[in-house]
Order: sequence, then C-alpha cells, then structure tokens
Amino acid sequence: MEHFGFSGFRYKRAVQLLLIALIIPLIQPAPDLVAVGKQQVVNTRIPQLGVHTRLTDEVEEWKIQRSLRMVREMGAPWIVELFPWAYYQGKDGGYSWEHPDTVINHASAQGLRVIARLGMTPEWARPAETTLNYLDEDAFDDFAQYGADFANRYRGKVDHIIIWNEPNLSYEWGYQQADPAAYVKLLKTVYPRIKAENPDVMVLAGALAPTLEPAGSPWGLNDLEYLREMYSLGAAEYFDGLAVHAYGLTFPANAEPDPSVLNFRRIELVREIMVEFGDETTPVFITETGWNDHPRWSLSVKPAQRVQYTLDAVEYATANWPFVEVLAFWAFRYPAPTKSYPDYFTFVTPEFFTKPIYDALKAATGN
Repeated sequence: MEHFGFSGFRYKRAVQLLLIALIIPLIQPAPDLVAVGKQQVVNTRIPQLGVHTRLTDEVEEWKIQRSLRMVREMGAPWIVELFPWAYYQGKDGGYSWEHPDTVINHASAQGLRVIARLGMTPEWARPAETTLNYLDEDAFDDFAQYGADFANRYRGKVDHIIIWNEPNLSYEWGYQQADPAAYVKLLKTVYPRIKAENPDVMVLAGALAPTLEPAGSPWGLNDLEYLREMYSLGAAEYFDGLAVHAYGLTFPANAEPDPSVLNFRRIELVREIMVEFGDETTPVFITETGWNDHPRWSLSVKPAQRVQYTLDAVEYATANWPFVEVLAFWAFRYPAPTKSYPDYFTFVTPEFFTKPIYDALKAATGN
C-alpha cells in the first residue's frame, strides 16, 4: 500500500508540473516587437565596401537588425543578400514577403544599399528529384515573373538585382552541365521583364565563380571561357553590370593575375574580356571575395595574413579599379556555426562577437 501511495503521489506531482508548464507561456508577456528605428547613415572612407550577409535563414528579427546595424557600424555601405524564389512563391502564384520585407526594411533604415541575389527554384517549378539550384527553360518565364514582382515590390529600396549565382558551376546549375547559352537565354527572358516593371533597377549578370575547369568538365566551366561565350552569344544587351567572385585563396592581394591561377586580381582578366567585346562602360560588382583563416584548411592563410590581405585588397581595388563599384566580402555572419572551414570566412560569430577582421575594417573606414 505504501508503494501504491508513493506512486500516486508521483503521478499527481507530474500532473501539477505539466499544468504549470502549460500555463507559464500563457501568462508571460508577449515578446517585444523590434522597431525598425529612425533612418541611419553609413559613415565611411570606403564607399565601395560591402559584405555578403547571410540573413536568408535568420529567423529572429532582432538578430537581423543587429547584424545590419553592425554592418553599418563597420562602415560598409553595401550588402549582398540571397532572396530565394523557392522560399517565397507557392504553386498558386501567391507570395510570402514577410521575411524579405523584414531584411530590406531594416537594411534601408540602417542606410545600407542592397544587392539582391535571386535564385533557387521551388519544387513546383522543376522536375522531381532535382535540387533547388535546378532551373531549365520551362521555368524561365516563372522565374522572370518572380524577378519582376520583386523589383516592383522593393522599388526605391533595392536597385541592384543579380540573376542567379555562379551558373558556370555544375552544382549551382542544378548539377547540369555548365551552359552559357542557357544562361544567356535566361538573361534574355528575365532582363526585359524586370526593366519593364522597374526601369531604375540595375540587372547584374553572373555572379561567375573563379574556376579553372575545362570545357566538358562535369564540375563547371572556366569563368573566363564562360564569360567570353556569353558575350559571343549577345549577352551584353541584357545586363547593366557584371557580378563576379574573386577569392584570394593562399595568394596575397597584389599577386599578379594569371589565367592558370585563381587569385584576387583575376578580376583584371575578366575586365580584359569585357573591353575586348567593347563593353568597357559596364561596371563590375565583386559580390564575393576574401580570405579564409581556418587553422587546417589547405586553402587558408594565417589570421594576421587574412587581415593584411583584406586591407591590401581594399587599397588596391580602390586605387586601381575605377570600373569596380562594389567590393563585397564573404561573409559577414552565419545564423549558426557550420562547424567547418566556412566559419572562418566570417567577420562576426553567430553570437555577435567581432573578429579582428571586423575591427580592422572598422578602423580603415574611419569608425
């Protein structure tokens, strides 16, 4: 009987604790709403400086606001951010704009200029058992409509839009063969639709990934060959700026460009192709660049080298590349750690601790 009584007591106690657990959330005050706040201005000595933020998967609004405030405080006037088509449009054609509204409104309030990277195909717009990066001609019109609607909705707040990302890599093209002709068809479909909806927006092609893959490779196509083929197919009429990626890897920022080497100044080889095709008036937007300081990754540098190479890159680009409008570093902060080498590209930890690279650029911009 004593054992039964003790069991009954434990059951009663468990029920009480369960009820308390259910009631507490009901009597707690609602979480504070995050006010966008008054308009801010970016103070900087480096107006071309930008960062690629990673707010796409950041859920909490206060973290979005704090990230963007820290970008402003570092003195970077530009951000690049991904706005995935797959996240926002349903099969019925309806949109869910809440998250991009939040990001763009906070960025605007912080005085930041947004370069919107559009990509990623919803499940309803691609064949079964394909990846988010798979986009074929059957979906070009639907993607163009998304781009046009995005440009219209964020008129006055987003004036630069990138069409897709790294299409010269197989992974970023849905594990299809890299196909410049298909990408040019995409530009020809999307460009007029966006410009009809918002003539003031700059449509950026690319952003091309630096790679040495030869023609026929299953992994991608050399960015210089890909760009030359784009121009040969008449792409120049269907973009207002060229977005490119340029990683320093293990080389210092001033290392000489070489077609057989991937380094920061590969941008100069890209520019030579643009000039070759008579497109020297079109600006370049470097939407990903930087160095990694992972202690064991084979393509990383030491933390002090990363800081110095980054400062040297800013100085070299601003002094020698008048055709470059934006120099955006990858990546400002991840919402959660990857627990691998990508964490060592960041400027700020998920917990908002700044790294030496952040402090060095903040000093360089006069903040």
